[in-house]
Amino acid sequence: MKPTIVLVLLSLFPALCPAAERPNIIFMLADDQGWSGLSVAMHPHVPGSKGDLFHTPNLEKLAGQGMRFSSAYAPAPVCSPSRISLQTGKSPAQLHWTKAAPPEAGHKLLEPRLIKSLSANEITVAELLRQAGYATAHYGKWHISGGGPGQHGYDEHDGDTGNENAYQFKDPNPVDIFGMADRAAAFMEKNAQAKKPFFIQLSWNALHAAENANQATLAKYQRLAAGENPKRIATAAITEDLDTGVGVVLQDVERLGLTGTTYVIYMSDNGSGGGRKALSGGKGGVWEGGIRVPLIIRGPGVKPNSWCHTPVVGYDFFPTFCQWAGILSSKLPQGIEGGSIAGLLTKDGQGGVKRPREELVFHFPHYQSGDGPQSAILLGNLKLMKFYEDNRVALFDLSQDIGERHDLSERLPAETQRLRELLEKYLAAVDAQFLTHNPNYDPNSPPPPERGKGQKPKKMK
Repeated sequence: MKPTIVLVLLSLFPALCPAAERPNIIFMLADDQGWSGLSVAMHPHVPGSKGDLFHTPNLEKLAGQGMRFSSAYAPAPVCSPSRISLQTGKSPAQLHWTKAAPPEAGHKLLEPRLIKSLSANEITVAELLRQAGYATAHYGKWHISGGGPGQHGYDEHDGDTGNENAYQFKDPNPVDIFGMADRAAAFMEKNAQAKKPFFIQLSWNALHAAENANQATLAKYQRLAAGENPKRIATAAITEDLDTGVGVVLQDVERLGLTGTTYVIYMSDNGSGGGRKALSGGKGGVWEGGIRVPLIIRGPGVKPNSWCHTPVVGYDFFPTFCQWAGILSSKLPQGIEGGSIAGLLTKDGQGGVKRPREELVFHFPHYQSGDGPQSAILLGNLKLMKFYEDNRVALFDLSQDIGERHDLSERLPAETQRLRELLEKYLAAVDAQFLTHNPNYDPNSPPPPERGKGQKPKKMK
């Protein structure tokens, strides 16, 4: 425990519910899994909201037992910023960590320098839950430094891991899917016997190292999709292996008699292309394909096979988990930007989320997508995007145009200006970092290819 914040934490829990009345929480986080990356539809009226090749029967079952969120967003279009945001309840813009990969050279603008380590001064959700009496565990990919999960509230963990840890595990335990499931089962059983509520974050390494999928699964998709891109075949195979791991965890929850007292959450850390029909953009950009992700929640009071269309974002889980643990919202750390979504789960997905600000902002002042550094703001059905290289903006009505094909900025100048001002006001309020002019930029010397370049957006009208 960090000595500088022990007294703060001790003051947060004047009266807690008995352990038996507080639910267990299992938070599963996939890596690089797009909105349409499951065989589960993420929108009831958008055919392209599920994959045409993927087979995820256990997640289909989970969706049938719980609630699907059609408008769920990762905090960032890349992994590490989303992960630190989930731990702290703050946006990547506020945390000054908005990109995972190193900065790109040779562009018109210079990317800001980032703080790429979880600070000891940040109070994490695991620290709050542990002080509230929860046993805490983190298995899989950490990727936010700071000494690893053990320095930030987790009783059990796999250490300060990153992407490299995925590649060492192959058939019959591809990217450690089944090893992680086994460790989670042991942790659940130990704490169930002790009658102690638990919080487990399973940060799956998949979909990284897709080529490590089990050989039988790979062979299945090579037969089913003969002639398909080998990378897509491998992705489909590791997706099914991941789904099998999810099924193992769900079976253990049931075996231990914990189904009725345990919330199970499944989401992705960022988008990974918009599929072939639904969304524009992909990883490394704030088009919907880069930030809209699958989200399924099952648990006490959640109506089976239900839907929620209210926009939610990853850092909403910090106050949600704390509410389930009996921690008063007034006791949350300063700067929390999320709002609890617990009410949506018990009201058939109806209603809103109370956050410090009504709008959602995604700030990516970096080169990793086809049209350069970007930010976006969502308010109601409208989404405004700002592109920093040429300072242009685009406006979309997501209720009518989820694929972001039709720019309304010229038709709706007042709304465009209002959202642009709100975006700039928010970024100033959180002291967001910005790009600067590159004095050595040579327009006649093209920059190197961008790492992790996302899917090119569809042409706007």
